[in-house]
Amino acid sequence: MGWFSKGNEGFFLSTTTLEGVQRSQMLGVVHGEAIIGANIFRDMFSSVRDVVGGRAGGYERALSGARDAAMEDLIESAKEMGADGAIGIDFDYEVLGETNGMMMVCVSGTAVKLG
Repeated sequence: MGWFSKGNEGFFLSTTTLEGVQRSQMLGVVHGEAIIGANIFRDMFSSVRDVVGGRAGGYERALSGARDAAMEDLIESAKEMGADGAIGIDFDYEVLGETNGMMMVCVSGTAVKLG
């Protein structure tokens, strides 16, 4: 069924269409984006991790922050439409830039009004 959460002020998010939840109106597609740049220190420590193994904590924290920012944009867009939640949420990740020094996180879903 995917994940389901009740956030601030009763707003909900789900990666599925939530069978059994009464929707009165599908309001439209909503989205959020965030782009993060890699800095020299994260790059340097990441290359060390490539050699010795392990997780790249700096990149993981930056990616998590970008994902959170993209979600906040989606939630704000949905609330501006009068939505009570967003369903069918999908995350996409893309590497950008000539030297692949940036990562873009995009999230999209359908804003819904509960019945």
